Amino acid sequence: MTMIEKLTDDLRPEKFSALSQLVDHFCSEHAELPAFTCFGRTLNYGEVDELSDRFAHYLITQTNLQPGDRIAIQLPNILQFPIAFYGATRAGLVVVNTNPLYTVQEMAHQFKDSGVKGIVILSNFCDKLEKILPETDIETVVVTQFGDLQKPLRRHFINVVIKYVRRLTPAYSISNTADFHEVVNTPVPSFDYPKAGEADDIALILYTGGTTGFAKGAMLSHNNLITNMMQLRSRCVAVIEDKIENILAPLPMYHSYAFLLHGLTMPYAGNHNILVPNPKDIAGLIKLFKKWSVSGFVGINTLYLAMLRHEDFPSIDFSTMKFCGAGGMAMTTSVSEEWLEMTGSPIYEGYGLTECSPVVSVNIPGKERTGTVGPVVPETETKVVNDEGVEVAPGERGELWIRGPQVMKGYWQHEEETAEALTADGWFKSGDYVEISDDGFISIVDRKKDMILVSGFNVFPNEIEDWVNRHPDVLESAAIGVPSEKTGESIKLFIVPQHGDVDFESVRAHCKEGLTAYKLPREFVLIEELPKSIIGKILHRELRDKA
Repeated sequence: MTMIEKLTDDLRPEKFSALSQLVDHFCSEHAELPAFTCFGRTLNYGEVDELSDRFAHYLITQTNLQPGDRIAIQLPNILQFPIAFYGATRAGLVVVNTNPLYTVQEMAHQFKDSGVKGIVILSNFCDKLEKILPETDIETVVVTQFGDLQKPLRRHFINVVIKYVRRLTPAYSISNTADFHEVVNTPVPSFDYPKAGEADDIALILYTGGTTGFAKGAMLSHNNLITNMMQLRSRCVAVIEDKIENILAPLPMYHSYAFLLHGLTMPYAGNHNILVPNPKDIAGLIKLFKKWSVSGFVGINTLYLAMLRHEDFPSIDFSTMKFCGAGGMAMTTSVSEEWLEMTGSPIYEGYGLTECSPVVSVNIPGKERTGTVGPVVPETETKVVNDEGVEVAPGERGELWIRGPQVMKGYWQHEEETAEALTADGWFKSGDYVEISDDGFISIVDRKKDMILVSGFNVFPNEIEDWVNRHPDVLESAAIGVPSEKTGESIKLFIVPQHGDVDFESVRAHCKEGLTAYKLPREFVLIEELPKSIIGKILHRELRDKA
């Protein structure tokens, strides 16, 4: 069991009992500083304060929503996202972040499971909402368009282009919707907010498990999120200063890590968040790097790789870069080393889960250790257990268990799954295989559910992929287990080529150089693109289903 580091007095979460107090604090404290930028428009914290205040007033006075009711936010990284979140929080509502790219079926499951009564949604997705609305409890529908919150001429231009030129807004018919632009541009009188939650009340429901099974809603309290914000800040302050930094936001804010970083941690620091609506537009992302003196950003392995392979990447000036973070999936050694060589900036890898608000560990700048996700953040305990639930010695592999104030309350209306994931004394079972060194550095081996069993030996896809990706002809790869009469499972390797083709015999020889015999792939498949989640995680389950 690890030693418990304490948060310093200036980072105590008790100074805020609810997120509404936190929002009030940073909006007033940093009123004149730039808060969020998107499509060229920048809002300062004072403007964010006023706009979210108007949205809260609408929710309180013009709808039937009551404190504690759930409201979905189904938006990409645009200015409307933080306004909607802060407004809903001030109104005492529980926010349910929703992936904008969800299918009709996924939307229906999440909305019915969480019992949302309201939604803030981009007009581009309203045709899907229309199909399932009668199945849900949703009464309040607030619709926005991409260009809302831009200056008038630019707003009109963006909305016309998206709707009529690019034809990205399918026709829909939903009655009694509210227009987000009108709501937040209508001045309101001064009024008293209702009591907007206690520390242990649910503030946010984030759905997880969609890549490995049936999606469940992790219930995160005000205290979970505020504490985890302070835990993350304890690591950020080593390199990120307050009130001066430009932080790029390519990961979607409905995802737990980007939500915590750009929705809470950087606003608390008074820093400037540059929102990226489409992180797959690498050319557009590189333009933002060139336009702004970017101090830091957080990505995942596939995003770093895509940037490194873009023809304009060498033209970026990284002299202002202070922090490059990674989470969501393991960084491969080859990508980390190439990024450092090209930019001079190391990638500080961390680890977290939605159920942990999400941050569990982060490498400490100046003390980082490549190939690890660092030591745990303050106020957090971890232990490594075997399949019988018995703690193993330092350096041995096993499942990571976590206990701390950032661990969720449980899964929304899923008591059985909650009991399986959380022990009676508060340990959360991560489902990840790890090793922890004597001095507390965590190395992620792989997801427990992605493990391959070859002749009784445990084989972890990350180990194979990390080695294979060092081959000069391989852009990226994914390993899965397939049934084998001889060995139980054998390893099937999917390869995305670097330049159009791959000599499998060369890759096979490369594997023999770095992998023990039972870890060698027996089957090779060339593939144009690996299936990935919206944030870029490789979906091994989809590959197994195809196989």
